[in-house]
Amino acid sequence: MNRVLNLEDFDERANDVSNYLCFLRDLEQEKILLSHDGVISKIDTELDKSLKATGFLLLYNLVESTMRNAIQSIFDEMSEKGVAFIQLKKEIKKIILQNVKKNVQESGVNDVVEKIETIFNDIIQSGFNQDKLFSGNVDAKEIKRIAKQYGFSATTDLDTRDGSDLLSIREHRNDLAHGVMSFKDVGRNTSAENLVKISERVIKYLRQILENIDEYLVNKEYLDSE
Repeated sequence: MNRVLNLEDFDERANDVSNYLCFLRDLEQEKILLSHDGVISKIDTELDKSLKATGFLLLYNLVESTMRNAIQSIFDEMSEKGVAFIQLKKEIKKIILQNVKKNVQESGVNDVVEKIETIFNDIIQSGFNQDKLFSGNVDAKEIKRIAKQYGFSATTDLDTRDGSDLLSIREHRNDLAHGVMSFKDVGRNTSAENLVKISERVIKYLRQILENIDEYLVNKEYLDSE
């Protein structure tokens, strides 16, 4: 299949997260020891907890950035193909018009009037604001909602557990971001080995979602079938 999405960036980001968690696992299992002033020792227990909590932040950032870039690629592809607004399926038109409405409300009428010609010439890109797409709310349920909205598949292999790991990752990320729990508290109840296994499932889940979006773009499933 001819690809539209470039998955190299995702693979690089995912590899960075995997390397961090594997290194942390080896530290925890004492396969790697630390040296300070010539003294060899294992990792401090409290530091280990904080580093594991950081692992949840890295995983969530991977999830959100991956989905944000994936949705951006849908709008980029439509623009690059010169797709007219009238050619789009009804669901996509609705998304774009809702986004344009938000932009009008936030920018003010005067600002939008000055750009009205641009909006009509390129309404697809005018109706998309990547920065406002997600805000700490991405989990499998949200991905499925978006998949249904745009019309791409959210089906993945059984061993991805249907993305169920994303919920705890999102919750841990938000607990840390809002100061509800400390890094030590978040890292206390999991092992680095478990984090590695979670990351493997999450990375596989995200990659398959990207492959589904790629197929959606190749087949131009954003177009009105009529």
